[in-house]
Amino acid sequence: MSIGERLLNGPQDTGREYRNLSQPRYGIAHLINQHVPMRDGIDLLADIHHPATGGRHPALIAASPYPRQMQDLGAPAGFIEAGATDFWVSRGYVHVIANLRGTGGSGGTFGLFDAQERRDMYDLVEWAAAQPWCDGNIGMIGISYFAMTQLEAAVERPPHLKAIFPVAVTADLYDAASHHGLASSSFLTPFLSMMGLTSDRSDAFWRRNPLIALARRVLSTPALHEKFATMNGEAAVTMMRQLLRLPHSAHPWDDLWLDAMVKHPLRDEWWEERNLLPLLSKVDIPVYLGCDWENVPLHLPSTFTTWKALQHNQNVRMAMLGKFGLTWPWESLHREALAWYDHWLKGADTGIMDGPAVRYVVPGADGWQTSPTWPPAATQLSWALRADGALAADEGAPGQREYLTLGAGLNRIKASAIDPPTTLTWTSALLDCDLDVAGPIELRLEASATACDTAWIATLQDVSPEGEATDVTAGWMRASLRTVDGAASSDGLPVLPCTYALAVPVGEVVTYRIPLVQNARRFREGHRVRLVLASDDQDPTSPAIMNFRHAGVGTSTVNTVFSGSRLLLPVLGSVS
Repeated sequence: MSIGERLLNGPQDTGREYRNLSQPRYGIAHLINQHVPMRDGIDLLADIHHPATGGRHPALIAASPYPRQMQDLGAPAGFIEAGATDFWVSRGYVHVIANLRGTGGSGGTFGLFDAQERRDMYDLVEWAAAQPWCDGNIGMIGISYFAMTQLEAAVERPPHLKAIFPVAVTADLYDAASHHGLASSSFLTPFLSMMGLTSDRSDAFWRRNPLIALARRVLSTPALHEKFATMNGEAAVTMMRQLLRLPHSAHPWDDLWLDAMVKHPLRDEWWEERNLLPLLSKVDIPVYLGCDWENVPLHLPSTFTTWKALQHNQNVRMAMLGKFGLTWPWESLHREALAWYDHWLKGADTGIMDGPAVRYVVPGADGWQTSPTWPPAATQLSWALRADGALAADEGAPGQREYLTLGAGLNRIKASAIDPPTTLTWTSALLDCDLDVAGPIELRLEASATACDTAWIATLQDVSPEGEATDVTAGWMRASLRTVDGAASSDGLPVLPCTYALAVPVGEVVTYRIPLVQNARRFREGHRVRLVLASDDQDPTSPAIMNFRHAGVGTSTVNTVFSGSRLLLPVLGSVS
Protein backbone atom coordinates (compact mmCIF):
# COMPACT_ATOMS: atom_id res chain seq x y z
CA MET A 1 0.00 0.00 0.00
CA SER A 2 1.49 3.35 -1.03
CA ILE A 3 1.84 6.33 1.27
CA GLY A 4 -1.35 8.07 2.30
CA GLU A 5 -3.59 5.25 1.07
CA ARG A 6 -4.10 3.15 4.19
CA LEU A 7 -7.68 2.41 5.21
CA LEU A 8 -9.14 5.11 7.45
CA ASN A 9 -11.96 4.32 9.86
CA GLY A 10 -15.39 5.87 9.69
CA PRO A 11 -17.46 7.43 6.89
CA GLN A 12 -15.16 9.39 4.60
CA ASP A 13 -17.71 11.53 2.78
CA THR A 14 -21.40 12.44 2.68
CA GLY A 15 -22.26 10.91 -0.66
CA ARG A 16 -21.39 13.81 -2.92
CA GLU A 17 -19.56 13.20 -6.20
CA TYR A 18 -16.09 14.75 -5.87
CA ARG A 19 -13.56 15.68 -8.51
CA ASN A 20 -10.04 17.08 -8.79
CA LEU A 21 -9.00 15.89 -5.33
CA SER A 22 -5.32 16.01 -4.32
CA GLN A 23 -3.63 12.63 -4.67
CA PRO A 24 -1.06 11.11 -2.28
CA ARG A 25 2.39 11.73 -3.76
CA TYR A 26 4.58 13.28 -1.06
CA GLY A 27 6.78 11.77 1.60
CA ILE A 28 6.72 13.23 5.11
CA ALA A 29 9.36 15.25 7.01
CA HIS A 30 9.10 16.54 10.57
CA LEU A 31 10.12 19.60 12.59
CA ILE A 32 9.48 18.92 16.25
CA ASN A 33 9.22 21.20 19.28
CA GLN A 34 9.09 24.40 17.25
CA HIS A 35 8.69 27.56 19.35
CA VAL A 36 5.78 29.77 18.33
CA PRO A 37 5.98 33.24 19.91
CA MET A 38 2.81 34.82 21.28
CA ARG A 39 2.30 38.57 21.57
CA ASP A 40 2.79 38.52 25.37
CA GLY A 41 6.20 36.80 25.17
CA ILE A 42 4.98 33.27 25.87
CA ASP A 43 5.99 30.50 23.43
CA LEU A 44 3.72 27.67 22.35
CA LEU A 45 5.30 24.43 21.15
CA ALA A 46 4.30 22.81 17.87
CA ASP A 47 5.28 19.88 15.70
CA ILE A 48 5.37 20.56 11.97
CA HIS A 49 4.76 17.70 9.54
CA HIS A 50 5.39 18.77 5.95
CA PRO A 51 6.00 17.30 2.48
CA ALA A 52 9.54 15.96 2.31
CA THR A 53 10.23 17.63 -1.02
CA GLY A 54 10.09 21.04 0.61
CA GLY A 55 8.40 23.99 -1.00
CA ARG A 56 5.42 26.01 0.17
CA HIS A 57 2.05 24.39 0.83
CA PRO A 58 -1.25 25.18 2.53
CA ALA A 59 -1.15 24.48 6.26
CA LEU A 60 -3.76 22.83 8.46
CA ILE A 61 -3.39 23.74 12.12
CA ALA A 62 -4.55 21.39 14.89
CA ALA A 63 -4.35 23.01 18.34
CA SER A 64 -5.44 21.56 21.69
CA PRO A 65 -4.32 20.88 25.27
CA TYR A 66 -3.69 17.21 24.39
CA PRO A 67 -0.16 15.81 23.91
CA ARG A 68 0.81 16.68 20.33
CA GLN A 69 3.44 13.93 20.44
CA MET A 70 0.66 11.32 20.65
CA GLN A 71 -1.55 12.37 17.77
CA ASP A 72 -0.10 9.63 15.54
CA LEU A 73 -0.43 6.92 18.19
CA GLY A 74 -3.49 5.43 16.52
CA ALA A 75 -5.12 4.62 19.85
CA PRO A 76 -8.90 4.56 20.32
CA ALA A 77 -8.57 7.36 22.88
CA GLY A 78 -10.48 10.61 23.12
CA PHE A 79 -7.42 12.83 22.78
CA ILE A 80 -6.26 11.39 19.42
CA GLU A 81 -8.30 13.88 17.40
CA ALA A 82 -5.95 16.00 15.25
CA GLY A 83 -6.51 13.93 12.10
CA ALA A 84 -4.34 11.52 10.12
CA THR A 85 -1.02 13.24 9.43
CA ASP A 86 -0.02 10.78 6.70
CA PHE A 87 -3.26 11.47 4.84
CA TRP A 88 -2.80 15.24 4.80
CA VAL A 89 0.93 15.60 4.24
CA SER A 90 1.01 13.05 1.42
CA ARG A 91 -1.59 15.18 -0.36
CA GLY A 92 0.39 18.40 -0.18
CA TYR A 93 -0.62 19.95 3.13
CA VAL A 94 1.46 20.90 6.15
CA HIS A 95 0.00 19.47 9.36
CA VAL A 96 0.81 21.78 12.30
CA ILE A 97 0.00 20.21 15.68
CA ALA A 98 0.34 22.71 18.53
CA ASN A 99 -0.16 22.64 22.27
CA LEU A 100 -2.14 25.39 23.96
CA ARG A 101 -0.40 27.44 26.63
CA GLY A 102 0.29 25.57 29.83
CA THR A 103 0.12 22.16 28.13
CA GLY A 104 2.61 19.90 26.36
CA GLY A 105 5.59 22.10 27.28
CA SER A 106 4.04 25.34 26.00
CA GLY A 107 4.60 28.34 28.26
CA GLY A 108 2.00 30.14 30.32
CA THR A 109 -1.07 28.85 32.14
CA PHE A 110 -3.95 26.93 30.59
CA GLY A 111 -7.16 28.97 30.68
CA LEU A 112 -9.82 26.52 29.45
CA PHE A 113 -11.27 28.30 26.41
CA ASP A 114 -10.66 31.81 27.73
CA ALA A 115 -10.02 35.05 25.83
CA GLN A 116 -6.25 34.57 26.01
CA GLU A 117 -6.62 31.28 24.17
CA ARG A 118 -8.43 33.09 21.36
CA ARG A 119 -5.63 35.62 21.01
CA ASP A 120 -3.11 32.78 20.94
CA MET A 121 -4.96 31.17 18.04
CA TYR A 122 -4.70 34.39 16.03
CA ASP A 123 -0.95 34.53 16.68
CA LEU A 124 -0.50 30.84 15.83
CA VAL A 125 -2.28 31.23 12.48
CA GLU A 126 -0.28 34.30 11.49
CA TRP A 127 3.01 32.70 12.58
CA ALA A 128 2.33 29.62 10.44
CA ALA A 129 1.42 31.73 7.41
CA ALA A 130 4.83 33.44 7.54
CA GLN A 131 6.91 30.23 7.65
CA PRO A 132 8.97 29.06 4.66
CA TRP A 133 6.96 25.83 4.35
CA CYS A 134 3.60 27.63 4.04
CA ASP A 135 2.11 29.34 0.98
CA GLY A 136 0.04 31.68 3.18
CA ASN A 137 -3.19 29.68 3.00
CA ILE A 138 -4.25 28.42 6.42
CA GLY A 139 -7.05 26.07 7.43
CA MET A 140 -7.58 24.17 10.67
CA ILE A 141 -8.40 20.55 11.41
CA GLY A 142 -9.41 18.23 14.25
CA ILE A 143 -12.52 17.45 16.31
CA SER A 144 -13.71 18.25 19.83
CA TYR A 145 -11.23 20.62 21.54
CA PHE A 146 -9.38 20.88 18.22
CA ALA A 147 -12.69 22.07 16.72
CA MET A 148 -13.18 24.56 19.54
CA THR A 149 -9.83 26.21 18.85
CA GLN A 150 -10.86 26.55 15.21
CA LEU A 151 -13.83 28.69 16.23
CA GLU A 152 -11.58 30.60 18.63
CA ALA A 153 -9.30 31.49 15.76
CA ALA A 154 -12.19 32.35 13.46
CA VAL A 155 -13.76 34.91 15.80
CA GLU A 156 -10.36 36.67 16.07
CA ARG A 157 -10.26 36.97 12.25
CA PRO A 158 -6.55 36.40 11.47
CA PRO A 159 -6.03 37.53 7.86
CA HIS A 160 -4.51 34.26 6.62
CA LEU A 161 -7.20 31.93 7.99
CA LYS A 162 -9.19 30.97 4.88
CA ALA A 163 -11.53 28.18 6.06
CA ILE A 164 -12.21 25.86 9.01
CA PHE A 165 -13.68 22.38 9.53
CA PRO A 166 -14.85 22.30 13.20
CA VAL A 167 -16.66 18.97 13.51
CA ALA A 168 -17.94 18.04 17.00
CA VAL A 169 -17.56 21.57 18.31
CA THR A 170 -18.57 23.40 21.47
CA ALA A 171 -19.01 27.15 21.07
CA ASP A 172 -20.36 27.86 24.57
CA LEU A 173 -18.50 26.08 27.35
CA TYR A 174 -21.33 26.53 29.85
CA ASP A 175 -23.69 24.48 27.69
CA ALA A 176 -21.20 21.60 27.69
CA ALA A 177 -20.31 21.78 31.38
CA SER A 178 -23.80 22.47 32.73
CA HIS A 179 -26.89 21.02 31.09
CA HIS A 180 -29.51 23.68 31.84
CA GLY A 181 -28.23 23.95 35.39
CA LEU A 182 -27.14 20.34 36.00
CA ALA A 183 -23.36 20.05 36.22
CA SER A 184 -21.95 17.40 33.86
CA SER A 185 -19.71 16.11 36.64
CA SER A 186 -18.80 12.71 35.24
CA PHE A 187 -17.23 14.40 32.22
CA LEU A 188 -15.73 17.62 33.51
CA THR A 189 -13.98 16.11 36.53
CA PRO A 190 -12.06 13.35 34.68
CA PHE A 191 -11.40 15.69 31.73
CA LEU A 192 -9.52 18.20 33.89
CA SER A 193 -7.76 15.38 35.73
CA MET A 194 -6.57 13.96 32.40
CA MET A 195 -5.31 17.40 31.39
CA GLY A 196 -3.33 17.69 34.60
CA LEU A 197 -1.90 14.20 34.27
CA THR A 198 -0.80 14.50 30.64
CA SER A 199 0.57 18.03 31.02
CA ASP A 200 2.85 16.88 33.84
CA ARG A 201 4.65 14.44 31.51
CA SER A 202 7.84 15.50 29.73
CA ASP A 203 8.52 15.53 26.02
CA ALA A 204 10.93 12.63 26.51
CA PHE A 205 8.19 10.61 28.22
CA TRP A 206 6.03 10.79 25.11
CA ARG A 207 8.76 10.44 22.47
CA ARG A 208 11.22 7.99 24.04
CA ASN A 209 9.00 5.70 26.09
CA PRO A 210 9.50 2.16 24.76
CA LEU A 211 5.98 1.15 25.81
CA ILE A 212 4.50 3.97 23.74
CA ALA A 213 6.70 2.99 20.79
CA LEU A 214 5.48 -0.59 21.11
CA ALA A 215 1.85 0.56 21.31
CA ARG A 216 2.32 2.65 18.17
CA ARG A 217 3.49 -0.41 16.25
CA VAL A 218 0.78 -2.71 17.59
CA LEU A 219 -2.08 -0.25 17.16
CA SER A 220 -1.15 0.36 13.53
CA THR A 221 -1.75 -3.29 12.67
CA PRO A 222 -4.54 -3.14 10.05
CA ALA A 223 -6.70 -5.85 11.64
CA LEU A 224 -6.55 -4.22 15.07
CA HIS A 225 -6.93 -0.72 13.69
CA GLU A 226 -10.10 -1.75 11.86
CA LYS A 227 -11.74 -2.80 15.15
CA PHE A 228 -11.56 0.78 16.41
CA ALA A 229 -14.17 1.77 13.81
CA THR A 230 -16.93 0.46 16.08
CA MET A 231 -15.80 1.68 19.49
CA ASN A 232 -18.13 4.10 21.24
CA GLY A 233 -17.62 7.14 23.43
CA GLU A 234 -18.00 5.31 26.73
CA ALA A 235 -14.50 3.82 26.37
CA ALA A 236 -12.83 7.22 26.61
CA VAL A 237 -14.95 8.38 29.55
CA THR A 238 -14.15 5.17 31.42
CA MET A 239 -10.43 5.62 30.73
CA MET A 240 -10.50 9.23 31.96
CA ARG A 241 -12.16 8.16 35.20
CA GLN A 242 -9.35 5.72 35.88
CA LEU A 243 -6.90 8.63 35.66
CA LEU A 244 -8.53 10.20 38.72
CA ARG A 245 -6.50 7.76 40.80
CA LEU A 246 -3.17 9.05 39.51
CA PRO A 247 -1.44 12.11 41.02
CA HIS A 248 -1.06 15.38 39.13
CA SER A 249 -0.29 19.00 39.89
CA ALA A 250 -3.19 20.87 41.43
CA HIS A 251 -2.61 24.13 39.55
CA PRO A 252 -4.38 25.15 37.37
CA TRP A 253 -6.51 22.03 36.99
CA ASP A 254 -8.10 21.99 40.44
CA ASP A 255 -8.56 25.76 40.23
CA LEU A 256 -10.46 25.37 36.96
CA TRP A 257 -12.54 22.59 38.45
CA LEU A 258 -13.50 24.81 41.39
CA ASP A 259 -14.40 27.62 39.00
CA ALA A 260 -16.59 25.44 36.81
CA MET A 261 -18.18 23.19 39.44
CA VAL A 262 -18.33 25.36 42.57
CA LYS A 263 -17.64 29.07 42.20
CA HIS A 264 -19.71 29.71 39.06
CA PRO A 265 -22.84 27.53 39.19
CA LEU A 266 -24.82 30.07 37.13
CA ARG A 267 -24.01 31.75 33.86
CA ASP A 268 -21.89 34.79 34.75
CA GLU A 269 -18.88 36.74 33.43
CA TRP A 270 -16.55 33.76 33.91
CA TRP A 271 -18.70 31.67 31.57
CA GLU A 272 -19.46 34.49 29.15
CA GLU A 273 -15.73 34.90 28.52
CA ARG A 274 -15.92 31.31 27.27
CA ASN A 275 -18.98 31.78 25.07
CA LEU A 276 -18.23 32.30 21.37
CA LEU A 277 -21.84 32.41 20.18
CA PRO A 278 -22.18 36.22 20.36
CA LEU A 279 -18.88 36.54 18.46
CA LEU A 280 -19.79 34.27 15.56
CA SER A 281 -21.55 37.11 13.77
CA LYS A 282 -18.04 38.30 12.81
CA VAL A 283 -17.09 35.03 11.11
CA ASP A 284 -17.31 35.25 7.33
CA ILE A 285 -14.83 32.55 6.27
CA PRO A 286 -16.18 29.15 5.10
CA VAL A 287 -17.14 26.84 7.98
CA TYR A 288 -17.93 23.11 7.79
CA LEU A 289 -19.86 21.83 10.83
CA GLY A 290 -20.88 18.34 11.79
CA CYS A 291 -21.36 15.82 14.56
CA ASP A 292 -22.62 12.32 15.23
CA TRP A 293 -26.13 11.83 16.62
CA GLU A 294 -24.80 9.92 19.65
CA ASN A 295 -22.84 12.89 21.02
CA VAL A 296 -25.92 14.10 22.90
CA PRO A 297 -24.39 15.33 26.18
CA LEU A 298 -21.34 17.12 24.77
CA HIS A 299 -20.93 18.54 21.26
CA LEU A 300 -24.24 17.81 19.53
CA PRO A 301 -26.25 20.67 21.12
CA SER A 302 -23.58 23.23 20.22
CA THR A 303 -23.46 22.06 16.62
CA PHE A 304 -26.96 23.43 16.13
CA THR A 305 -26.51 26.66 18.10
CA THR A 306 -23.34 27.30 16.10
CA TRP A 307 -25.17 26.61 12.84
CA LYS A 308 -27.85 29.10 13.84
CA ALA A 309 -25.30 31.76 14.85
CA LEU A 310 -23.63 31.44 11.43
CA GLN A 311 -26.75 31.88 9.31
CA HIS A 312 -25.43 35.18 7.96
CA ASN A 313 -22.57 33.25 6.34
CA GLN A 314 -23.42 31.72 2.95
CA ASN A 315 -20.44 29.36 2.98
CA VAL A 316 -21.47 27.11 5.86
CA ARG A 317 -22.09 23.40 5.36
CA MET A 318 -23.07 20.69 7.84
CA ALA A 319 -22.97 16.88 7.99
CA MET A 320 -24.75 14.85 10.67
CA LEU A 321 -23.40 11.33 11.08
CA GLY A 322 -24.86 8.05 12.26
CA LYS A 323 -23.52 5.46 14.67
CA PHE A 324 -19.72 5.24 14.82
CA GLY A 325 -19.45 8.39 12.72
CA LEU A 326 -16.75 9.88 14.97
CA THR A 327 -14.72 7.11 16.56
CA TRP A 328 -11.13 7.38 17.79
CA PRO A 329 -8.50 7.91 16.55
CA TRP A 330 -10.38 10.51 14.51
CA GLU A 331 -10.09 9.56 10.84
CA SER A 332 -13.63 9.98 9.54
CA LEU A 333 -14.69 12.61 6.97
CA HIS A 334 -11.13 13.03 5.70
CA ARG A 335 -12.21 12.80 2.07
CA GLU A 336 -14.95 15.34 2.79
CA ALA A 337 -12.42 17.64 4.44
CA LEU A 338 -10.00 17.14 1.54
CA ALA A 339 -12.67 18.28 -0.91
CA TRP A 340 -13.33 21.25 1.39
CA TYR A 341 -9.71 22.34 1.67
CA ASP A 342 -8.75 21.58 -1.93
CA HIS A 343 -11.59 23.97 -2.83
CA TRP A 344 -10.88 26.77 -0.34
CA LEU A 345 -7.09 26.55 0.04
CA LYS A 346 -5.98 25.24 -3.37
CA GLY A 347 -8.69 26.72 -5.58
CA ALA A 348 -9.78 23.37 -7.05
CA ASP A 349 -13.29 22.70 -8.33
CA THR A 350 -14.07 19.67 -6.14
CA GLY A 351 -17.88 19.70 -5.95
CA ILE A 352 -17.94 20.22 -2.17
CA MET A 353 -20.31 23.20 -2.48
CA ASP A 354 -22.74 21.39 -4.79
CA GLY A 355 -26.25 20.64 -3.58
CA PRO A 356 -28.08 21.45 -0.34
CA ALA A 357 -26.09 22.80 2.60
CA VAL A 358 -27.05 20.05 5.05
CA ARG A 359 -26.49 16.34 4.59
CA TYR A 360 -27.59 13.99 7.34
CA VAL A 361 -28.12 10.36 8.24
CA VAL A 362 -31.37 9.21 9.83
CA PRO A 363 -30.31 6.26 12.02
CA GLY A 364 -32.44 3.26 11.14
CA ALA A 365 -32.86 4.43 7.54
CA ASP A 366 -30.55 4.03 4.56
CA GLY A 367 -28.51 6.64 2.75
CA TRP A 368 -27.95 10.36 3.10
CA GLN A 369 -30.78 12.87 3.44
CA THR A 370 -30.44 16.52 2.41
CA SER A 371 -31.94 19.82 3.44
CA PRO A 372 -31.24 23.43 2.44
CA THR A 373 -31.16 24.32 6.12
CA TRP A 374 -31.59 22.90 9.60
CA PRO A 375 -33.97 21.80 10.92
CA PRO A 376 -35.60 20.19 7.90
CA ALA A 377 -39.28 20.75 7.24
CA ALA A 378 -41.29 18.61 9.66
CA THR A 379 -44.77 18.14 11.10
CA GLN A 380 -45.19 18.26 14.86
CA LEU A 381 -46.46 15.12 16.55
CA SER A 382 -47.86 15.70 20.05
CA TRP A 383 -48.22 12.81 22.47
CA ALA A 384 -49.66 13.03 25.98
CA LEU A 385 -47.93 11.52 29.01
CA ARG A 386 -51.03 9.60 30.05
CA ALA A 387 -51.85 8.64 33.61
CA ASP A 388 -51.81 4.95 32.61
CA GLY A 389 -48.16 5.17 31.41
CA ALA A 390 -48.94 5.33 27.71
CA LEU A 391 -47.65 7.83 25.15
CA ALA A 392 -50.59 8.66 22.92
CA ALA A 393 -52.28 11.51 21.08
CA ASP A 394 -55.31 11.24 23.37
CA GLU A 395 -54.74 12.20 26.99
CA GLY A 396 -57.40 9.77 28.19
CA ALA A 397 -58.78 10.21 31.67
CA PRO A 398 -56.95 13.11 33.35
CA GLY A 399 -54.64 11.99 36.11
CA GLN A 400 -51.11 11.98 37.43
CA ARG A 401 -48.17 9.76 38.30
CA GLU A 402 -45.57 10.13 41.07
CA TYR A 403 -41.94 9.21 41.53
CA LEU A 404 -39.45 9.64 44.34
CA THR A 405 -35.99 11.19 44.49
CA LEU A 406 -33.89 11.05 47.64
CA GLY A 407 -31.14 13.54 48.42
CA ALA A 408 -27.47 12.89 49.05
CA GLY A 409 -26.88 10.05 51.47
CA LEU A 410 -30.51 8.97 51.77
CA ASN A 411 -30.34 6.73 48.72
CA ARG A 412 -28.02 4.42 50.66
CA ILE A 413 -30.65 3.69 53.31
CA LYS A 414 -33.69 3.57 51.04
CA ALA A 415 -35.57 0.31 51.47
CA SER A 416 -36.44 -1.40 48.23
CA ALA A 417 -40.08 -1.61 49.25
CA ILE A 418 -40.50 2.17 49.35
CA ASP A 419 -43.06 3.42 46.88
CA PRO A 420 -43.33 5.42 44.59
CA PRO A 421 -40.57 4.40 42.13
CA THR A 422 -37.48 6.48 41.33
CA THR A 423 -38.23 6.77 37.60
CA LEU A 424 -41.30 6.88 35.37
CA THR A 425 -41.73 5.65 31.82
CA TRP A 426 -44.32 6.31 29.14
CA THR A 427 -44.44 3.99 26.13
CA SER A 428 -46.28 4.26 22.83
CA ALA A 429 -48.30 1.54 21.17
CA LEU A 430 -46.59 -0.58 18.53
CA LEU A 431 -45.93 1.63 15.52
CA ASP A 432 -47.94 0.54 12.49
CA CYS A 433 -45.49 2.25 10.09
CA ASP A 434 -42.03 3.78 10.16
CA LEU A 435 -41.83 7.06 12.05
CA ASP A 436 -39.00 9.36 10.90
CA VAL A 437 -38.05 12.07 13.41
CA ALA A 438 -35.54 14.86 12.75
CA GLY A 439 -35.05 18.21 14.46
CA PRO A 440 -35.94 19.88 17.78
CA ILE A 441 -37.73 17.73 20.37
CA GLU A 442 -39.49 19.21 23.38
CA LEU A 443 -41.07 17.93 26.59
CA ARG A 444 -43.78 20.24 27.92
CA LEU A 445 -43.99 18.99 31.45
CA GLU A 446 -46.76 19.85 33.89
CA ALA A 447 -45.43 18.81 37.26
CA SER A 448 -45.22 19.59 40.95
CA ALA A 449 -42.59 18.85 43.59
CA THR A 450 -42.54 18.60 47.37
CA ALA A 451 -39.16 20.38 47.49
CA CYS A 452 -38.16 23.89 46.44
CA ASP A 453 -35.82 22.47 43.77
CA THR A 454 -35.43 19.31 41.75
CA ALA A 455 -34.04 18.10 38.44
CA TRP A 456 -35.81 16.87 35.34
CA ILE A 457 -33.88 14.29 33.29
CA ALA A 458 -35.74 13.02 30.25
CA THR A 459 -34.45 10.28 27.91
CA LEU A 460 -36.10 9.32 24.63
CA GLN A 461 -35.74 5.66 23.69
CA ASP A 462 -36.44 3.37 20.74
CA VAL A 463 -37.80 0.02 21.97
CA SER A 464 -37.45 -2.99 19.67
CA PRO A 465 -40.08 -5.75 19.36
CA GLU A 466 -37.83 -7.84 21.63
CA GLY A 467 -37.98 -5.15 24.32
CA GLU A 468 -34.43 -3.83 23.88
CA ALA A 469 -34.30 -0.08 24.56
CA THR A 470 -31.85 2.17 22.68
CA ASP A 471 -31.24 5.68 24.00
CA VAL A 472 -31.84 8.25 21.25
CA THR A 473 -31.53 11.64 22.94
CA ALA A 474 -32.03 13.37 26.27
CA GLY A 475 -32.91 16.67 27.88
CA TRP A 476 -32.17 18.14 31.27
CA MET A 477 -33.30 21.02 33.43
CA ARG A 478 -32.77 22.15 36.99
CA ALA A 479 -36.22 23.22 38.10
CA SER A 480 -35.06 26.39 39.84
CA LEU A 481 -33.35 27.50 36.62
CA ARG A 482 -36.45 27.08 34.44
CA THR A 483 -37.50 29.88 32.11
CA VAL A 484 -39.44 32.22 34.35
CA ASP A 485 -40.75 34.77 31.87
CA GLY A 486 -42.12 32.42 29.25
CA ALA A 487 -39.83 33.83 26.57
CA ALA A 488 -39.04 31.58 23.64
CA SER A 489 -36.36 31.67 21.00
CA SER A 490 -37.10 31.91 17.29
CA ASP A 491 -37.06 28.12 16.91
CA GLY A 492 -39.78 27.79 19.53
CA LEU A 493 -37.54 26.38 22.26
CA PRO A 494 -37.24 28.09 25.63
CA VAL A 495 -34.63 30.66 26.44
CA LEU A 496 -32.60 29.26 29.34
CA PRO A 497 -30.32 32.02 30.59
CA CYS A 498 -29.38 30.28 33.88
CA THR A 499 -28.40 33.64 35.32
CA TYR A 500 -30.42 33.34 38.52
CA ALA A 501 -32.41 30.73 40.44
CA LEU A 502 -36.08 30.87 41.39
CA ALA A 503 -37.40 28.44 43.98
CA VAL A 504 -40.03 25.98 42.84
CA PRO A 505 -43.41 26.70 44.50
CA VAL A 506 -43.81 23.59 46.66
CA GLY A 507 -46.85 21.52 45.74
CA GLU A 508 -47.93 23.81 42.90
CA VAL A 509 -48.19 22.74 39.27
CA VAL A 510 -45.51 24.36 37.09
CA THR A 511 -45.21 24.06 33.32
CA TYR A 512 -41.64 23.35 32.18
CA ARG A 513 -40.49 23.54 28.57
CA ILE A 514 -37.59 21.10 28.47
CA PRO A 515 -35.70 20.88 25.16
CA LEU A 516 -34.31 17.47 24.35
CA VAL A 517 -31.15 17.65 22.28
CA GLN A 518 -32.05 17.74 18.60
CA ASN A 519 -31.73 14.38 16.92
CA ALA A 520 -32.83 12.14 14.06
CA ARG A 521 -34.20 8.60 14.16
CA ARG A 522 -36.33 6.19 12.18
CA PHE A 523 -38.54 4.39 14.70
CA ARG A 524 -39.38 1.32 12.66
CA GLU A 525 -42.75 -0.32 12.23
CA GLY A 526 -43.31 -2.70 15.15
CA HIS A 527 -41.11 -0.65 17.49
CA ARG A 528 -42.28 1.59 20.33
CA VAL A 529 -41.25 5.07 21.46
CA ARG A 530 -40.49 5.44 25.15
CA LEU A 531 -39.86 8.43 27.40
CA VAL A 532 -38.01 7.89 30.69
CA LEU A 533 -38.17 10.60 33.36
CA ALA A 534 -35.94 10.78 36.44
CA SER A 535 -34.47 13.42 38.74
CA ASP A 536 -31.09 11.83 39.49
CA ASP A 537 -28.94 9.86 37.04
CA GLN A 538 -26.17 8.90 39.47
CA ASP A 539 -27.80 5.48 39.80
CA PRO A 540 -25.93 3.36 37.23
CA THR A 541 -29.21 1.66 36.26
CA SER A 542 -30.73 4.95 35.04
CA PRO A 543 -30.24 6.00 31.40
CA ALA A 544 -27.21 8.20 30.67
CA ILE A 545 -26.10 8.63 27.08
CA MET A 546 -22.33 8.11 26.69
CA ASN A 547 -22.44 7.44 30.46
CA PHE A 548 -22.35 11.20 31.14
CA ARG A 549 -23.99 11.75 34.52
CA HIS A 550 -24.76 14.84 36.56
CA ALA A 551 -24.15 16.17 40.05
CA GLY A 552 -27.35 15.76 42.01
CA VAL A 553 -29.49 18.68 43.14
CA GLY A 554 -29.49 17.16 46.63
CA THR A 555 -33.18 17.52 47.49
CA SER A 556 -35.53 14.75 48.57
CA THR A 557 -38.86 15.11 46.82
CA VAL A 558 -41.92 13.37 45.49
CA ASN A 559 -42.44 14.68 41.96
CA THR A 560 -45.87 14.47 40.38
CA VAL A 561 -46.34 14.49 36.59
CA PHE A 562 -49.78 15.37 35.23
CA SER A 563 -51.35 13.89 32.11
CA GLY A 564 -51.56 17.30 30.45
CA SER A 565 -47.82 16.97 29.79
CA ARG A 566 -46.83 16.56 26.14
CA LEU A 567 -43.91 15.15 24.17
CA LEU A 568 -43.46 17.05 20.88
CA LEU A 569 -41.68 15.24 18.06
CA PRO A 570 -40.73 16.67 14.62
CA VAL A 571 -41.86 14.10 12.07
CA LEU A 572 -40.64 14.05 8.48
CA GLY A 573 -43.71 13.79 6.28
CA SER A 574 -47.31 13.76 7.41
CA VAL A 575 -48.55 12.65 10.82
CA SER A 576 -51.20 9.95 10.70
